[in-house]
Amino acid sequence: MSFTGALATPHALATDAGMRAIAQGGNAIDAAITAAAVLTVVYPHNVALGGDLIALVRTPDGAVRCINASGWSGAAADAAAMRAQHGTWLPARGADAVTVPGAVRGWQALRKLGSQLAWERTLAPAQHYAEHGVAVAPSLTAHINHPENVDLFGTADFDRVFRPGGKPLRTGETFRQPALAETLAQLSVSGPDGFYTGALGERMVSYLRAHGSCLTGADFADFEPDITDPIAMSFRGLTVLTSPPNSHGFILLRALHAIDKLGLTDPLGAGLGTLMQIFRRGNQLRTSDLADPRCVDVDVERLLTVGPDVVESEVEAEHDRALVPYGDTVGIAAADSDGYAVSLIQSVYHAFGSGLIDPDTGVLFHNRGTSFSLDPASPNVLAPRKRPVHTLMPAMTTHEGKVRHVLATMGGQGQPQILAQLLLRALAGENVESAVSAPRAIVGLQHEGTTRDTVSWEADLSGSAREALTRGGLPDMEMAPHSESLGQANLISIGAEGAMTAGSDPRSDGAAVVANYPRHRWEQVQR
Repeated sequence: MSFTGALATPHALATDAGMRAIAQGGNAIDAAITAAAVLTVVYPHNVALGGDLIALVRTPDGAVRCINASGWSGAAADAAAMRAQHGTWLPARGADAVTVPGAVRGWQALRKLGSQLAWERTLAPAQHYAEHGVAVAPSLTAHINHPENVDLFGTADFDRVFRPGGKPLRTGETFRQPALAETLAQLSVSGPDGFYTGALGERMVSYLRAHGSCLTGADFADFEPDITDPIAMSFRGLTVLTSPPNSHGFILLRALHAIDKLGLTDPLGAGLGTLMQIFRRGNQLRTSDLADPRCVDVDVERLLTVGPDVVESEVEAEHDRALVPYGDTVGIAAADSDGYAVSLIQSVYHAFGSGLIDPDTGVLFHNRGTSFSLDPASPNVLAPRKRPVHTLMPAMTTHEGKVRHVLATMGGQGQPQILAQLLLRALAGENVESAVSAPRAIVGLQHEGTTRDTVSWEADLSGSAREALTRGGLPDMEMAPHSESLGQANLISIGAEGAMTAGSDPRSDGAAVVANYPRHRWEQVQR
C-alpha cells in the first residue's frame, strides 16, 4: 500500500519542504510545521517567528482540535496608560503593538498531536534557506516597496534586512538572514522552550524592553496555547469547523447559516449583494461583541444566531486609523491518507508587523496588539495577559467524521468571506484550482481607501454578480483580477473514496502538491 500526502502553501519552497518531510516519514502535521517554518524565512512580510498561529488539526481517531497560539499582552499592560500616551488607538507599529508571539509554542502543540519527525528535522529547511539564501519572491518585493510601509523606510531594523545600503531588495536577488539562521539553529537544539526561556528568550525580551515594551521574561515563559474544540455548523450535508473566539471564525458559520435561512440559491451571483450585507453585519458583531473568552464572557450562540437584522444595520462611523492590514498572513492546508489534516494560519498582522526586528536573533515581531481597543466599554479593551480580537481562522469540513475540505487563507478581516466563497464554489462542483482562482468580493476594511461599508471586487467578476453588488447599495471599489489584497487561499478536497486534490492561489507565489509514497518511506523515525 502507498501513503498519500497533500500540501498547499503560498510559496513553492515551503510546499517543497513540507512534501519532503512527508517523503522522509512525516505526516500532515510535520508537513505543515516544516512549511510554516520555511515561510517565516521566505515570506517575512506575512509571517515570522515573532508572530501568532491558530490551527485546526484532525487526527486519525476522528477528533478535530483547535490550537489557539495567539499571544497575550504583558501582565503590566495598562489601557489607561496607553490612552494617555497614544490617544484613541494603539499604534500600528512599535513595541506597544507587540504581544507575546505564540507561533513557536503553537508548533509544539501541533507536534504533540501526532508528529512523526524530530523537531530539528522540521526546522532544517528553514535554517538552510535563512543561512544560504533564497530568491526574493515577487510578493515580498511588492510589499517592501508598497506605500503602506514607507513609515519603515530609514529605520535601522527595516533597512538592515530589507533595504541594505538604502536599496530595497529586488525580485530574484539572493536574500540571506544569518541572525535568523543562527536562531533557528539554536531552536533546533533547545526545542520550542528555547524561544520563550533561556538565553534566546532573554535576548528578545531585552530588545523589546529597550524599545519600550512592558513584556517581561515571565510573560514569555508562562505563555501556553489553548487547545479547544472548534465551533461547528451543519451546511449542505457537511460539518463546517473553524476557530472559536478570540478568533472571528464565527463570521463564516453565521454567514453559512444566513445563506440557508434566507434561501440564497446563488450567493456568488445574483445573491452576492445580499451576501456582502450578511458579512457586513458579521463584521459589526466582531467589533461590538468579540473578545478573549478567557477574560470576558463571549456569547458564541448569539454571535452565530441569524436574526431579522441579518442584512439590516445602521451605517457605522468611519474607521480613522492610518493603516489597514495589507500582507499579514499565510494559510497552509495539509492532509494525508492516514487521516491527519491541518489547516494552519500564521501571521505578523500588518505587512512586516511591528517593524521591529531584533538584530541579535533576526526575529521580526508582529503587531497583533494593535487590535486591542482602548475604549473602556469595549469587551476587547487592552488588559493584562489578554489576547486581542484575532483575524486568524483555520477551517475544515467533514462528512460523517471524514475530512472533505481543508481550507486556509490570508486576507485579514476578509478571511471568513474568502473561505465562504471557496467552500461555496467547491460545493457547486468547481475543482480546487478553479475555486482558489475565481474572482472574489470582500466587504470592509480590506486595503487602503476602503471603509467598513466598501465592497472590493475583482474586475473579472461575473456580470450577474456585479449587478447584484449594485443592487446591494454598498459603495464599491473595483480591483484588478487576482489582486493579492483579496487574499491568498489554499484548498485541499478529499473525495468519498479518499482521493485528494489540492490548489494554491495564483495571487501568491505558492504551489499545491498531491503525491504517493511507499509505506516504508523511513522506518527509523526519531522524536
